[in-house]
Amino acid sequence: MGTGHAFDGFPRAAVKFYRELEKNNNRRWFEENKHVYKESVLAPAQDLVLAMGERLRKLSPNVMADPRTSGAGSIFRIYRDTRFSKDKNPYKAFLGIFWWEADRKKMESPGFYFHLEPSGLMIAVGSHVFSKESLGAYRDAVADPKRGAALSRAVSRVTSKGYEVGGAHYKRVPRGYDPEHPRAELLKYNGLWAADEGKIPKELYSSDLIGYCFDRWKDMKPVYTWLAGLMG
Repeated sequence: MGTGHAFDGFPRAAVKFYRELEKNNNRRWFEENKHVYKESVLAPAQDLVLAMGERLRKLSPNVMADPRTSGAGSIFRIYRDTRFSKDKNPYKAFLGIFWWEADRKKMESPGFYFHLEPSGLMIAVGSHVFSKESLGAYRDAVADPKRGAALSRAVSRVTSKGYEVGGAHYKRVPRGYDPEHPRAELLKYNGLWAADEGKIPKELYSSDLIGYCFDRWKDMKPVYTWLAGLMG
């Protein structure tokens, strides 16, 4: 349950590990370098989960910060499920961390997401893909004059600060909703998220990463708050 240390950044060996994994995505290489993964990726990731969780509770008091590495916690497993995928590489060449609402199932809750890969860092909030139940509730809320207008305001506030808001999936407005609705484009979404994506910042390698992420999540909070209210 964490390393017991304060978070002071990822070592450069973490990014190097993923860069080399992209070139050597096989069991033999991974087993030979598993100690690097545990020491340079998992250990600081666990510290980040706990430290960031404390900070995120200023934005969402019930946020879950679980340092387990089994996949049940905030840190996604590195092992890929290749059974139904054309991509048969056994490992994910990125680090994904997710903080979600404690009173909900992990993958059915909006959350705060951290995604590190050799080419860059993405900071995001929201729900990548809605469950069937949440999708129906989302569409009804978008179509509703009051709640839909609140979402439009939230999206405008977030995009005005330079962040991307996305989730578009369907080509047509779903059956049962007005194709000419003023929020028709939002009705085509099957998820809703806001994100900031760019090159790896220097803050990754120090405790300054906490503030770097928090500032961006704070800017994206209007979209998160709307979603949390919808899925509550």
